[in-house]
Formats: sequence, C-alpha cells, structure tokens
Amino acid sequence: MKTPTVGIVGTGIYIPEGRITAAQISTLTNGVWSESAVIDKLGIRSKSIPGPDDGTQEMGARAALDALKNTGIDPKEIDVILCVGEEWKEYPLTTSALYIQDQIGATNAWGIDVQNRCCTTVSAMKIARDMLIADDEIQIVLVVGGYRNGDFVDYADKDMSMMYNLGAGGGAIILKKNHGKNLLLGSHIIGDGSLSRTAGVEIGGICNPITAANYLEAKKSLRLMDPVAMKNRLNEVSMPNWFKCIDESLRKAGLQRKDIGYLDILHIKRSGHLSMVHDLGLTEQQTIYLEDYGHIGQIDQILSLHLALQDGLVKDGTVVCMLAAGIGYVWAANIIRWGRES
Repeated sequence: MKTPTVGIVGTGIYIPEGRITAAQISTLTNGVWSESAVIDKLGIRSKSIPGPDDGTQEMGARAALDALKNTGIDPKEIDVILCVGEEWKEYPLTTSALYIQDQIGATNAWGIDVQNRCCTTVSAMKIARDMLIADDEIQIVLVVGGYRNGDFVDYADKDMSMMYNLGAGGGAIILKKNHGKNLLLGSHIIGDGSLSRTAGVEIGGICNPITAANYLEAKKSLRLMDPVAMKNRLNEVSMPNWFKCIDESLRKAGLQRKDIGYLDILHIKRSGHLSMVHDLGLTEQQTIYLEDYGHIGQIDQILSLHLALQDGLVKDGTVVCMLAAGIGYVWAANIIRWGRES
C-alpha cells in the first residue's frame, strides 16, 4: 500500500495594526542601542505590537479565519487543530485549540495545544504530517496560533537584546492528506535540554510566584537566567545543529542543499541571517528578512511563506526550507516542494 503524502493547502495571517519603530526601541534601551544599531545589527526597522483586543488566542482565531478564506476549506472538514499559540494568553489553563475550534466553527475537530517555543510551527507540522500518514480517520489538520511574548521584554536589560525583536501576530497553515501538491517531504528536530532553564519568564511560576512586592517586575521578567552558559553553549552548537537539521530533512526528502530555492527562516540578527543565506549558496532574493515585522515567534515561518507566495518568490517547483530555533533549546527544519506532486 502506498504511503500517503501530505501537502499544504494554504496559509492565513493576522498582524496587529500597532507598530514600534527602531527609534522608539532605541529610546526604551536608554540609548544603549542607537537607532542605526537597532536597524543594522538587530535588523528591526519596525515591528508589530498588539492592541487591547489582540489576545494570543484571538489572533490565532483571526489567522485561522484568514486561512479558511484563502483556501476555501470548510471548517467542518478540519479533523484536528494543533495550536502553536504561546502560553501567554487571555486566560491561563484554557485550551487555545478549543477556543479557536469554537471561533471558526470547526465543530468536527478535536484540538490540542503544543509548545516548542519559536520552533513550534515547524515541530507541529511534522506532528501533523505523522498523524495524517498514521491515522486513516484524519484528513485535514490545522496548525494555528498567536504570539505576543514581547509583552515581557525589558528593553533596559542589556542581556535581552536578542529578544528586542519580539513582535505580535497570528498564523495558520492547513495540511491535507494526499493533497497532491505543496508536499511536506522531510523534517528534523534537535533538542538540547541542558539549556532548558537558561531563558524564560523568571517571575510568575511555582518557583518564583508573583507577589505584591514583585508584580511590576514580573510583567517584564522574560530574561536570560543564565546568560553566560546560554551564550557559550549556543556559540558552540547552534549553527552546527541548524545545518544538521537542514541536511537531515533534505536527506529524508531525497534532496540536497543545492535544491533549496527559498529560505523560510525566523527573524534573527541581520549578520546571522546574511551568513545563513550565504552559507546555503542562496541570494537575498531567495528569502525574506522580516525587518518590518520583527520576530513573531513560531509565526515567522508561516508569515515568511505567506509573503513569499504573495511576492512570487515561491512558485511551482520551488523547494522551501523552513528553519526555526526556540529557547529550551530546540532547532528544526522542514523541507517542502511547492507545486504539483511529480
């Protein structure tokens, strides 16, 4: 019996109207980072910020509705919702996937929240593909979520410059069994648990609860809790792990680096982005640098693909390499061949 294939039906995006500019970010750092440095080094000309109605779950639902509109999929056809929305959401301990299910009318779907930080979309797409192949009763999976972790950033914390780019938005991507095109061909994920507590929101959990004395500090306590260990370890393993994810996902897809036609990568500092493009033998016209959006966590890969399709950078025959990394620490890649199945 032939193994089913899994293809991408389409995407949906929601970006809040609010913006913060490089000049404003510079001011928030008390001038430690100049406007030009924020643009040239951190790679942020401006980024999205949420409004009062832009909750994490709500932004995911809006992106899902956009995906349904763009694809013509009937929400009642969706079998599973894998929500990649962040844990920072409207109400703790509520299930985001089920909120989205209700908001979009996917009454025949069951849903679950999954979390891998900024790797979650790439990881969830692998989960979705595996589910679609393994379970005869699953035909369509919606991967969807919202993100606004920038709420926790303290711009006066010099160690947090790597997260000054955190933005806000929602994204959705629909995968279907035997869709016949836009096939997800290979994935690879690497985790390094030695970094599991080197970064995170320091105040508000069981170990360090919010109190009357620290509640204001808690609101801006996304921190590098062990910056020296984290940076040293990342300098040692991050790029090798990324390239291993790329090469292994290509191997599983039966492809090579030279086949990559579009790099769908999360927002990172400008020099790192350009280095990755160069090392893969690509041009800057074969990727989109999200300098006018910032880093919307795990939404970046959906946003980059969405924009690339609009701009004609991804078309029939293009091999897309989705690339992500998330604190924890996790690295991941997906390989997609756009267009009709050959």
